[in-house]
Order: sequence, then structure tokens, then C-alpha cells
Amino acid sequence: MAAKLKKGDKVVVLTGKDKGKQGEISAVSPKDNKAVIDGVNVSVRHTKQSPTSQGGRIPKAMPIDLSNLAIVDANGKATRVGFRMEDGKKVRFAKTTGEAI
Repeated sequence: MAAKLKKGDKVVVLTGKDKGKQGEISAVSPKDNKAVIDGVNVSVRHTKQSPTSQGGRIPKAMPIDLSNLAIVDANGKATRVGFRMEDGKKVRFAKTTGEAI
């Protein structure tokens, strides 16, 4: 099955503590059905100091389930993703506007 959300897509969070926040997908793990979005679902990781890195409290974006995300269309609204054939290629399109992503 083709991926509805990919790395680099601008998305909005639909549910949870970060509802309404927007960001860009930095990593997707389709096996776990999760994605990491910059600045969303941030938790503080306490790391021990090592010779190579400084220790302390480091904020880190944690994965969020793909079902809690929606892609943002050209108008800045959340939309669902559909697939269609254009010139013999399968393309993703925004269901609200109908234009290719």
C-alpha cells in the first residue's frame, strides 16, 4: 500500500495534547505506523554526560501515531489524502481541493 504521509509533508495534529499544532514530518516508520514531527509531542530526555557530549535535559520530539495526523492543503486546512493515476503514474491528491500533492 502506498504511503499517505511521507517525510517532508506539512501536517496538523488532530488529537492529543498538541492538537492544532502544525509541523513538518522529519521521520516516518511505517512498520510502527508512527511519525516524528519537528516541535510536536516533545518530551525531555535526561542524558548522562559523556566525553563526547554534554549531559543534561534535552528536548526530543517523540513519535506520534499516523492516525492522529492530517496533511495540510494549499489553503492551510487539514485534508485527507487520495490516490489517482495521472500520465500513467500514481499520485497523491488532497481530497478538499483535488490538486496533486
